[in-house]
Amino acid sequence: MGKRIIQQARGKGGPRYRAPSFKYLGDIKYRSFDDEVNGIVRDFAKSRGHLCPLAAIEFEDGFRSFMIAPEGLKVGDTINLGGKDVKAGNVLSLNDIPEGTEIFNIESIPGDGGKFCRTSGTSAKVVSKTEKHATVILPSKTRKLINLKCNASIGVVAGGGRPEKPFLKAGRKHYARKARNKLYPLTNASAMNAVDHPFGNKRTSRKAKQKGASKFAPPGRKVGKLWPKRTGKRN
Repeated sequence: MGKRIIQQARGKGGPRYRAPSFKYLGDIKYRSFDDEVNGIVRDFAKSRGHLCPLAAIEFEDGFRSFMIAPEGLKVGDTINLGGKDVKAGNVLSLNDIPEGTEIFNIESIPGDGGKFCRTSGTSAKVVSKTEKHATVILPSKTRKLINLKCNASIGVVAGGGRPEKPFLKAGRKHYARKARNKLYPLTNASAMNAVDHPFGNKRTSRKAKQKGASKFAPPGRKVGKLWPKRTGKRN
């Protein structure tokens, strides 16, 4: 009897593949604003759903929210949204950000709260601008055209030294991945049994299914699995 492959098991649902989102601090995105608004950094927090530290911001109108913290930010600093001051932590539209500036938490569509470059230690860079779009180089070296009305934060995401600490043992890696609903360990499909995956094969460790010997192979190579009686799709 065969088993469901990982993609099928994840689609069926269950606690193994369900994110513990009730333990997250919430969606980390920009607050809505029409005019320039200022806020003060009150504290820093760690959410198991995010790899970077989060800054608790209290705005002048009493609104409170969490934002991705840049390097160099500290408690008591002022954060500006919608202005034109190019300072680490401030949120500006791409139209007001000079070329060559490092940015993070970039919106894909104006008002979506930020989608690109949000993990610890990463930053993107504004390269050029046209009338409607800005060319941004992402950490993957991909160049992307983004609407000039989209917002982005100035600086580099804090927590850049996180990957430098080794896990040392599989148990720590297991719990670190489990906290964010990431499957661990990831087993190579060709290392599975044939009943567990279409690429599975127990006869050998080669990276493909076992193939039969050719019908026209010379003596000495015509060993193991023999050639199939027929090939192609059966009509």
